[in-house]
Amino acid sequence: MELTWTSDTTSLNYWLTWKFLLCALWVFSSMIIASFLIWKYEESVNTITFKEVTQQKRTWFQYDCEAWMPCIKGIHPVWLMVFRIVSFLLLLAAGVADVTTHGTELFLYYTQWTLTLTTFYFAFGSLLSVYGCLNHHKTFHVGPDQDLFLPLTHKEETTNQQEKGHFLTAGFWGYTFQIIFQMTAGAVVLTDSVYWIVIVPFLTIVGYEMGFLTVVAHSLNLFLLLGDTALNSLRFPWFRISYFLLLTAFYVLFEWIIHAFVATWWPYPFLDLSVPFAPLWYLLVALLHLPCYSIFLLVVKLKYYILSRWFPQSYQTLR
Repeated sequence: MELTWTSDTTSLNYWLTWKFLLCALWVFSSMIIASFLIWKYEESVNTITFKEVTQQKRTWFQYDCEAWMPCIKGIHPVWLMVFRIVSFLLLLAAGVADVTTHGTELFLYYTQWTLTLTTFYFAFGSLLSVYGCLNHHKTFHVGPDQDLFLPLTHKEETTNQQEKGHFLTAGFWGYTFQIIFQMTAGAVVLTDSVYWIVIVPFLTIVGYEMGFLTVVAHSLNLFLLLGDTALNSLRFPWFRISYFLLLTAFYVLFEWIIHAFVATWWPYPFLDLSVPFAPLWYLLVALLHLPCYSIFLLVVKLKYYILSRWFPQSYQTLR
């Protein structure tokens, strides 16, 4: 069940206001900032030279096997694969059940965008894990003192490459998967935190009753993503908050376009440009991206800190 807020948005007078201009400024400014970060920091090269970058910048790159390899040697890649497949099936079932119950109008909600993105992340991750496990079975031999990063037959060659200042990096799909991971993480934290901290307390006052599917849509995604984060070897470069910003900006533009042509309801009250302090609401939601992304960034950093302290012998890293 969702409460809705209506407004006459098809009228030209609704859009030709200083509120809309100020809100548009926030949205397009965030898109410009995000585009600048991508242009400045994103890399597409397959190899990097050790001497060309600092140690901090090397953590921005995605290496071979990190898309499907667990972060601890004792965990076989098949366990991460199974977790991702089960997570995908659970999220797919929840999404289908939600749409079947409430209709396709659910895609007007940012929640449904986030749930769909999380489902796609686990589907993509499952495919990469299947590929990785097959490749691992064919070419990898894992002993107690060996890691899963590189084929044993190429170990000596790669060691020489590293001494020369080169690291093997992931290809297009590896980078794409890491980007989706970071974008999904920010969106999930934003969706669930706004729902449980802001929306639920307000709706409770007006007698809102939460259904089972609504609770699942605002909790299962975060629970499963944290589980995947605990197992995977993916890093979390800070500048990829840009993709998270673009996702939300495209959602807002989508809502504006829909409401400009169709007299329909707003899925969230703070999106309605006619409400008091609408520009302040837009600015507040935009600023919320920083703590939401930073929280997950800290979770990933804490994970690697704990692994390096508690499992120094079995912790896998090329950094």
